[in-house]
Amino acid sequence: MPDQALPGPPLRVLVADDNPVVRAGLAALLGAHPDIEVVAQASDGAQALTSATCHRPDVILLDVRMPGTDGLTALPALARLAPVMMLTYSREPEVVAQALRLGAVGYLVHGEFTAAELIRAVRDLRAGTATFTSSAVDVSDSLGVSHEPNQNSSHLQSVVTQSSEARPAHGAGLHRRGRNHCDHGLSSREVEVMDLIAAGMSNRQIAATCFISEKTVKNHINRIFAKLHSSSRSEAIAHWLGTAREGTHGGWNR
Repeated sequence: MPDQALPGPPLRVLVADDNPVVRAGLAALLGAHPDIEVVAQASDGAQALTSATCHRPDVILLDVRMPGTDGLTALPALARLAPVMMLTYSREPEVVAQALRLGAVGYLVHGEFTAAELIRAVRDLRAGTATFTSSAVDVSDSLGVSHEPNQNSSHLQSVVTQSSEARPAHGAGLHRRGRNHCDHGLSSREVEVMDLIAAGMSNRQIAATCFISEKTVKNHINRIFAKLHSSSRSEAIAHWLGTAREGTHGGWNR
C-alpha cells in the first residue's frame, strides 16, 4: 500500500517516551513526512501534559512506563486534550485494558508493526480510527472497540493484527523514494532501513525506530550496499534517490 500524505495542514504530534534514542528516532521518522510535524517531545507524563497544554497537538504518542509520572497516570488528562495512542513495550493484557479504560484510542506494541504501519496509524487517529497491534487487539475486542473514551475518538477499528513474521514481503515498508526499488532486490525491511538512511538517521536511531539491534541494522546496511553497488551512505542515498550518475566502476560514480 503506497504511502499517502494527508491533505491540509500538517498533523501535529507529541511524542512521550523516557528513552531519548527512541524519542529521537520516532521524531525523525515522523518528521520525514511533509504532512506530519512533531511539535513536542516529552520524557515523562508530567512533561507530556505540560507540552500538550502548550502546543495542543492533534495526536499524542505515549509510553506506558516512564520515571516520575508514568503514561497511565497522565493518560486521562492527556486524553482530554488530544487522541492518545500508546506506543510501548508493555503488552500485558491488564495494562492494555487499563490504558483503554483511561482514554487511549489505540495501542501499539514495539516490534509488532512496521514504520509504514506506524505512520498510517498516526494519520488514522486524526480521522477517529484507532489501531491495535496483535498483543492488544484481543483486549480491545473484549472491551468493545465502539466505546468513546473521550471527545476526540469516535469510531475505533483494529487495523494492525498481523505479526511481523506474517507480513507480506512487499508493500509493508516505509515511504519509498525515487525509482522503482523492486529492481534493486531489496527486502521490505531493507527498503525501510534505506529510507531511514536517506532521511539522515544514524544506525542507533534506525535501530530504535525499527526496534531492532544496531548489529542487525549494520547487517541490513551491508546487504543494502551490496545490492545498490555502493560503498558509502552518501553513495547509497544517491543511488536510492536516482541521482547517481553512470560511471566507470560498477556503473556508478563513487
